[in-house]
Amino acid sequence: MAATSGPEGSGQQLARELYRWRAWCYDWQLAPYEGLRGQAIASLGLQAGQTVLDVGCGTGLSLPRLSEQVGAEGRVIGIDLCPEMLAVARERVRGLALNNVELVCAPIEAAQWQGLADAALFHFTHDILQSDAALTHVIEGLAPRAHVVATGLQWTAQAWTGLNASVWWSAMQSITRPDGLEQPWKGLSSRLHEVSLQSLLFGTIYQLTGLSQAYWSGTPPPRHGRSRAGRSLKP
Repeated sequence: MAATSGPEGSGQQLARELYRWRAWCYDWQLAPYEGLRGQAIASLGLQAGQTVLDVGCGTGLSLPRLSEQVGAEGRVIGIDLCPEMLAVARERVRGLALNNVELVCAPIEAAQWQGLADAALFHFTHDILQSDAALTHVIEGLAPRAHVVATGLQWTAQAWTGLNASVWWSAMQSITRPDGLEQPWKGLSSRLHEVSLQSLLFGTIYQLTGLSQAYWSGTPPPRHGRSRAGRSLKP
């Protein structure tokens, strides 16, 4: 998997390096946020037979629950650019016999999957949410009124400054772009409608939910990608 040139490519390389060394300890580092993961997945409102994207899936901690929600006839597509993280995810998928899970090792901006997805999960994926190209690519690959949920770190407005010190400490271990922590969900929310935003854990965590705006005129393409038949429209 070759890195692209330019700012996006540089950021992708930094992200690969950051998560390469975290692959072995990522699961226990994220353990305190498992309750938030469950809440985010529940908010997707998944149904049997649907297709869901796990954007920046990491070691695949969300995959078992997503797999259960969509059932044997559904599909879960986990996307991550770090081979070491996906190696852990692949072992998880194999060990749990998650036969409806597909893993894609690629930058989000270039990831390919079949058809249009019914839902997308962004769980602690700050860098991805700061990439216009990544967000556009994901949104273009969603079916009409697809459910989207994002959860992650944010600066809190609470007076106790120790809270933001905690956010900073966590962020420095997991992001390459500290910009945007005031409203990390802003780029995504502008691409959705019926948006709802919650602040959790004294305002240090956000959860954003919404529906995709884009829909296809004519027959949706058989494969998601940059070139396709049809036009992207907004209501």
